[in-house]
Amino acid sequence: MLQFEKNDKLVFIGDSITDCNRARPVGEGLFDAIGKGYVGLVEALLTSTYPELGIRVVNMGTSGHRVRDLKERWQTDVIDLKPDWLAIMIGTNDIWRQYDVPTMTENHVYIEEYEATLEELILQTILQSKPKLKGLVLMTPFFIEPNKADRMRATMDQYGEVVKRLAAKHGAILVDTQAAFDKVLKHLYSATLAWDRVHPTQAGHAIIARSFLKSVGFDYTKDPE
Repeated sequence: MLQFEKNDKLVFIGDSITDCNRARPVGEGLFDAIGKGYVGLVEALLTSTYPELGIRVVNMGTSGHRVRDLKERWQTDVIDLKPDWLAIMIGTNDIWRQYDVPTMTENHVYIEEYEATLEELILQTILQSKPKLKGLVLMTPFFIEPNKADRMRATMDQYGEVVKRLAAKHGAILVDTQAAFDKVLKHLYSATLAWDRVHPTQAGHAIIARSFLKSVGFDYTKDPE
């Protein structure tokens, strides 16, 4: 059964994978204001399948951001929006900067800071958004690389385990995006889904959207009421 209820407001926050050219300052409205990635697909499917619920979807992804960047904008981009549901996917840039600019350590967010900051944001949201907040959705970061021995993939899996622990600890819905990609990577080469193994093609965004919707109880067989 779908977790969302009538007139719920669902806010997504994250990095470029969430952003996908969404409108500023708030990613909501007409003409691709919600972005052209997985958030847009989620919104389209919720609207077309559950039009009677009037679910409001807002995209607050910002390209290049790490968890410490989310912390700086959390009040305006999450708390002030008063979400009923909040979905968080962050971590790719926290890890990627460790590999593409290894000498610029000030840009690295190591796993201890990542876990502490993400949990701080979760607790802040739970504390400040009650009683309106109905639920959290934590989405693992991913690397579209089937070789688990690849150094960045191995690090990504470690950060993904952090997200899984925090989801279990705080009663959040978990979306394991890496597991969803791994199933498809049994059949397709990684470049089919992302030229740089990070920024997905439309098919890659569909994998994320499907994984999210499955986790929140979306019914693909349902007709509008």
